[in-house]
Amino acid sequence: MSRIDEVIAADRRRFLRSALAGGVMLAVGGSIALPRLLAAGADSWPPGLIHTTPGSVLLETFADDGRNLGLHRELKLVLTDAQWHQRLSQASFDIMRRRGTERAFSGEHERPAARGIFRCRGCGTALYDDATEFDSGTGWPSFWQPISAHNVVQNRDATLGMERTEIRCARCDSHLGHVFDDGPHPTGLRYCMNSLALHFVPRAAS
Repeated sequence: MSRIDEVIAADRRRFLRSALAGGVMLAVGGSIALPRLLAAGADSWPPGLIHTTPGSVLLETFADDGRNLGLHRELKLVLTDAQWHQRLSQASFDIMRRRGTERAFSGEHERPAARGIFRCRGCGTALYDDATEFDSGTGWPSFWQPISAHNVVQNRDATLGMERTEIRCARCDSHLGHVFDDGPHPTGLRYCMNSLALHFVPRAAS
């Protein structure tokens, strides 16, 4: 088991322990309904605040050596703000949970020297392969496609007086960046991501 798989497995165990501690899980139609694990009083969400509803999501999983391990249904990662602060730096928290943006050319992930996979810094979901990264000249890591359409979600973003398409991690709903239609061949898209939302894992030998 890779280190990232160990982290995800540990998260799943913590999630279930928290669910049991917070209240009994109810069986609904033979399945398990998990209680909401959200901060108390979080029913009226301030502008820019990201929250996640419990459930599961179908993800395409990848080993650290790049092997496609197929589609697997995973629990959504739902944490309180306090739990996110334990997991993320303040800068990453502001971007991923408050929809912030890092300064251009401040990130560490533009054109890494090694081959590898970019994973979500919040939950370890595979997001991009370095083979699809290109130098956009914008100062943010840019990719012409995600590693799998299952692993990211798109949302309309009308903030700052602009119409944009926001990209989030499918498993933990963390904000990653935006996608634009000024990218290179073959997709013509530019997935403009925040370095502080990504964790680069060099490709392990198979």
